[in-house]
Amino acid sequence: MGATRVLIADDEALVRHALRVFVETSDDMSVVGEAVDGEGAVAATGELRPDVVLMDLQMPKLSGIEATRQITTAFPDVRVLAVTTFSTERHVVPALRAGASGYLVKDTDPDDILAAIREVHAGRSVMSPRVTRDLIRSVRADPVAVGGAPVPSPLTARELSIVKALAQGRSNSEIARQLHLAEPTVKAHLGRIMTKWGVRDRVQVLIYAMTKQVIDVDALDLRPPD
Repeated sequence: MGATRVLIADDEALVRHALRVFVETSDDMSVVGEAVDGEGAVAATGELRPDVVLMDLQMPKLSGIEATRQITTAFPDVRVLAVTTFSTERHVVPALRAGASGYLVKDTDPDDILAAIREVHAGRSVMSPRVTRDLIRSVRADPVAVGGAPVPSPLTARELSIVKALAQGRSNSEIARQLHLAEPTVKAHLGRIMTKWGVRDRVQVLIYAMTKQVIDVDALDLRPPD
């Protein structure tokens, strides 16, 4: 497998330079291009076909949120990581609902940035329990469809328990401990759920489960795990 191809979209030259330096310190990824606004990010994605786009959310011409929506719709194999100055519900949740696979704040440690890129390139999401709870509140207040099958394919009891744990903001390792499973087993179940529902990552599983009322959010324990 070749190096992960990364596109950096940010209107601040200093931020683009810093992200480029971080990414290019890694042997398993490279920067294939940069964009200075949302329109440029969409165009560059179509031209360069990166694996992952680091997307600033506040850019001229076209917002990062709308650029994310256009990219994930037109190029479903491309993953988008939202990049924000402040990790707030007002910025992060719309980006996740637009199709971003996760978020980063601009002062994130370089090693964590690289880890997040690897996670989303592998088809996983980067989302903290707090952001999960913000997302749940947002979807409950204003539910929207996220694509996928019009009628949810039924889940097994085990799959349903995993979706419920996901909605509690649990990571794969936390779900494995909670349900007394091996972590690869949790990953395999999540993969089958995504295939059944025609969605692409954990974020979209969560949104789909809520919009289709597969889970009762009011009955969930949304406290942080011990």
